[in-house]
Amino acid sequence: MALSAASFAVLNAPAHWRSVDFISDLHLQASEPATFTLWQRYMTTTAADAVFILGDLFEVWVGDDTVARQAFLQDCAGILKQSAAHTHVAFMHGNRDFLVGPDFLQSCQVNALQDPTVLCFAGQRWLLTHGDEGCLADIDYQIFRRKVRTSQWQTEFLAKRVSEREDTGRQLRKESQLHKKNAQSVDVDVDAPWACEWLTRTQSSCLVHGHTHRPQDQVLGPGLSRKVLSDWDGAAAQPRAEVLRWHANGHAERINCA
Repeated sequence: MALSAASFAVLNAPAHWRSVDFISDLHLQASEPATFTLWQRYMTTTAADAVFILGDLFEVWVGDDTVARQAFLQDCAGILKQSAAHTHVAFMHGNRDFLVGPDFLQSCQVNALQDPTVLCFAGQRWLLTHGDEGCLADIDYQIFRRKVRTSQWQTEFLAKRVSEREDTGRQLRKESQLHKKNAQSVDVDVDAPWACEWLTRTQSSCLVHGHTHRPQDQVLGPGLSRKVLSDWDGAAAQPRAEVLRWHANGHAERINCA
């Protein structure tokens, strides 16, 4: 997919930032308290100047008006707001929570982050994205993505009763879990030529994304690389709560907060 100059945002890090964190794919939900606890502890203790959440913070999101109905989402909102009081917190939509709206983010004092965004920090340009748009081989998902990301579809969906939206959300989760198993069988991943094109067009050196749940550091070509974020799972035999931290000296490290 071609990327025009007007298709991406640029964020210049303030001079006083010493480190920034990247996380994604936490899939927070009330039925998995262990992951929530790890995230709560991380958000309230991180020493980073900024936390960039690159999509799928929530397992499902069917409208900002659901927060008033769910104590769990209210707890999540409280943690975001508490963290945003002393840390730059930015949120990028994922494939599970693309309906998170400006009302919710503003109420939490969280900054909306366009997908994609170039972050200029430590003398480098890193391109941030959730990653789902780059999984070109996942044809069925790309068709679905194009449909649900239109303003018409979202307006019509959000106009439905909350209970109806919640039912649809549960059904989509089931379908997504089944689709993920099928996608893994054909090794769906971010397309390397797509990644290189985006990096070249945005004059960035590194692509940072989540979505695939396959953490790795990969060289894509001369001066081009990508860093794939891990998903989080506090209930796993070996709990996953990985943070990618980028320091002002240019060094990047992976930290397991479990």
